[in-house]
Amino acid sequence: MYYTPAYAAPTSNEEIVFPLGRFVATPGAIAEVSLPQMLHCLRRHMQGDWGCVCAEDVEVNNAAVRAGERILSAYPIDENKPSKGYGENTFWIITEADRSVTTFLLPDEY
Repeated sequence: MYYTPAYAAPTSNEEIVFPLGRFVATPGAIAEVSLPQMLHCLRRHMQGDWGCVCAEDVEVNNAAVRAGERILSAYPIDENKPSKGYGENTFWIITEADRSVTTFLLPDEY
């Protein structure tokens, strides 16, 4: 895994709903997802917008924020194309339960 080289700090009107820890990205995520897209989706992730996960996973993530468990969001690599939350045109952002690290990765790298 590689450290993400940049991080856009939240603005004063953005709520961070859980700690993110340090940021890392897998080689696949680095190759497929632009840094602006990573940062855009990281902002969504840290505010509790889980992207294109199913309704059940939304509830799991909401509970995980309260209980201190792992959080997984899914976003399209290209927002102009569909994403099912897994497979093609999808990347994940996972924040570990201990909030020590947030990882950008492709589903097939999990």
